[in-house]
Parts: sequence; C-alpha cells; structure tokens
Amino acid sequence: MNPLKSVTGTIVTGIILALIAGFLLKGVIHSDVREWTVWFHVVVGIIWIGLLYYFNFVQVPAVGQALADSDGPGPAAINKYVAPRALLWFRWAALLTWLSGAAALWKYGILADAFMLKGGAAVIGTGAWLGTIMLFNVWGLIWPNQKKILGLDGKEHSPEAIGKAKTIALMASRTNTALSIPMLLAMTASTYHNGGLIF
Repeated sequence: MNPLKSVTGTIVTGIILALIAGFLLKGVIHSDVREWTVWFHVVVGIIWIGLLYYFNFVQVPAVGQALADSDGPGPAAINKYVAPRALLWFRWAALLTWLSGAAALWKYGILADAFMLKGGAAVIGTGAWLGTIMLFNVWGLIWPNQKKILGLDGKEHSPEAIGKAKTIALMASRTNTALSIPMLLAMTASTYHNGGLIF
C-alpha cells in the first residue's frame, strides 16, 4: 500500500520523516517542545499562506476567465468541488497558525512583550499583529462571505447580496495577501534581531 495515494497518508509520511530527521540530527537541532511548536507553526503557516496565494494568483483569475468564456465549462467545477475544500484547509490552517504562533511566543516567554511590541520581541510582535489581523479577515470576512457566494450557508441570496459578498471577500483576501509580505518579513527577521535568536 502506497501512503502517497492519499492526503492523510502523505501527511503521516511527512511527519514520520520529520521525526526521523529530528532523531538523526539530534545534536544539530533541539528536539524540545519549543522547536516542535515552531515547526508546526511553519507547516500550517505554509498551508495557510500557500492557499491564500493560490486563491489570489490562480483561482480568482481562473473563475473570472471561466465566467467570461461563453463556450467554456464555467466556474462550476471550481466553485462546487475545489473552493469548498480549499476554504476548509485555508480557514483551519489560519487558526492553527495563529494558535501555534501564540503557543511558541508563550513557550519562549515573550508572548506579552510581542503583543505589546516591547524590546527584542517587537519585530516578531509586528508579525504576530499582522497575522492576527489576517486571521480576523479569514474568519470574520472571507469565510462568511464565501459561504454566501458558494451557497454553503443553506440560504438563498439576491444577486446584489452575492455581489457585495464577492467584493468584501476579495478585498479581505487581497488585504491579507498584501499584509502577508511584511508579516513574513517580520517573522523571518525576528530570528536575527539583536544578533540573537528569538525563536
């Protein structure tokens, strides 16, 4: 049985390989709770931001082209099969990224300083605040409006309401795309801030 034939099998394989790498590199990496928390934060963060970029760079333009193509298949395949699944991974990865980031800041003893933008934690705190805004956009703006757009809320909506929902979801998603760039800079720069590792 090939584990790579399913998403679950692929994820489990990746986790097993990470554990093996952690064991083999025992003297090189620190296998403690903080290290694994940061690792998990990075993994789910890649899923979140990767899907954010997928939506903005691939899916939205593709649906626009599908709507404009009168002879084409239309956006039904994406909107019915792809978008709901992508949004499921997107919103839960966003939440897990934020929670694991907060857990990592807490494990390193800098959670309060990061959110207060104090001292050496100000750089990572800036990234944390940007991530917090992005999380709110996902759960407070993007997801509720996508449910209307895709008909996932079980209600009938007027074309005007769907048009408004499309605008809100798109602007929140584009805001998150713009915010992700300085957020990623703050997250990566924090490792070298003041010449020492914060994470």
